[in-house]
Amino acid sequence: MMVVDSLLAMKHELMISFIIFLLLFWKIRSDEPNPKMVITVVNGLLLLGSLFFWFEPNDVLLFNSMFKSNTLIHFQKTLLFIGMLLISGVSYTWLYRNKNLIEFYLLLLSSLLGMCFMISSANMLMFYLGLELSTIPLAAAANFDLEKRKSSEAAMKLILSSAFSTALLLMGVSFLYGSTGTVLFSELSVQLVETPLTLFAFVLIFAGFAFKISVVPFHLWTADVYEGSPVPVTAFLSVVSKAAVSFIFLTVLYQVFQSFTLSWTIALSCLAFLSIAIGNLFALRQQNFKRFLAFSAIAQVGYILVALTGSPNYAQSSIFYFLFVYMFSNIAAFGVVGIISEQRGKEHINDYKGFYKTNKFLAWTLAIALFSLAGVPPTAGFFGKFFLLLAGASKGNYVLIVLAAFNMVISFYYYLRVVRVIFMDESAEPIPHTEAGMFPKVALIACLLGMMVLALYGPIYEYIVKIVQPY
Repeated sequence: MMVVDSLLAMKHELMISFIIFLLLFWKIRSDEPNPKMVITVVNGLLLLGSLFFWFEPNDVLLFNSMFKSNTLIHFQKTLLFIGMLLISGVSYTWLYRNKNLIEFYLLLLSSLLGMCFMISSANMLMFYLGLELSTIPLAAAANFDLEKRKSSEAAMKLILSSAFSTALLLMGVSFLYGSTGTVLFSELSVQLVETPLTLFAFVLIFAGFAFKISVVPFHLWTADVYEGSPVPVTAFLSVVSKAAVSFIFLTVLYQVFQSFTLSWTIALSCLAFLSIAIGNLFALRQQNFKRFLAFSAIAQVGYILVALTGSPNYAQSSIFYFLFVYMFSNIAAFGVVGIISEQRGKEHINDYKGFYKTNKFLAWTLAIALFSLAGVPPTAGFFGKFFLLLAGASKGNYVLIVLAAFNMVISFYYYLRVVRVIFMDESAEPIPHTEAGMFPKVALIACLLGMMVLALYGPIYEYIVKIVQPY
């Protein structure tokens, strides 16, 4: 029975490992594998891994309390699998044409494996190993367009910023161990006392997390890396990587640093406002679509920080729901941008003038995704941001809530500006009709359904609240 529980607890990690070994053997056997077959097999196995959602594990601790699994962690990993599956689907054209398809999947799947270990960590060292495994392959993936100088620059900026943030985080972990003599989350939460040394350790660890999720003022790498990386990597960074780091960030805040609540609430309030305001202001003046979505992502992180200033249960439920919504919205937006970038070489917003006349399905998909990111009802993005603000207000942070709500109004302008370009602006040479293909269309339709279903089907949010409460 113990073996069965262990296998169930690690089923996502085992599935990723199986896909990685399958791809390695495939590469050894054939120098030029059939790309359509590779994509179909990988997507099928990712879909199977997503269906593991229906097989919830028991609460277990493995490997001398380094690895844990429970219903909440199981849900988080399922979200990552769904995100990876959708990104693989919308990026079909780019993947099909790429000569190094297997190597690309190996990098992203290795990163995903690290994220799963990171989420399941109950120990600071396990968390650090998972973080490194999830970060290093992404730097190589960012440089996958070898013929483009911007791609190499993106990889360099990503690896340097990641190395710096990881060094800060590891130094903070060292100070925690020196203060308490343990790296277990459960023991740290009991033994930590707010002293100058432990407070400095928290600042270092928080700075490490802030780099990973692009919190202002640790956001300077984001736009350049998003612009230079291939669109599938940008989508993976924006959705899957950000969600994984946010999940473990919540665990560290509410379990390890629970006694520091007053200190980190003040810090998060300031950084939340800065992230929202600066993300919005810089998004206003962007012309490149990937840079536009990068600053949009920075602003979205600010709303997550707003929720963290509220009560723990409200905050976690609203953040998990928001990340679920954000996953569908952002992948839909990046999916359309990726299809046009790959087939037409267009990445600037003004290139999309008259886009609706020639590409109605893609235009509506992009518009609904932008509406959801802006928080326009009845899309799920409206409810996602509403729950985040409601969570932030649960402790009476009304000044921050008013400022965040005011910035939401500002964000409507730059999102709707893009929608106006797509539907209303004329162009002598609009982007010609672009055939998305079966896989991208299915993935985009899944994203559209996700945005609508999450908005209209209340039991999903109720389920998230139910699984969050015990933890």
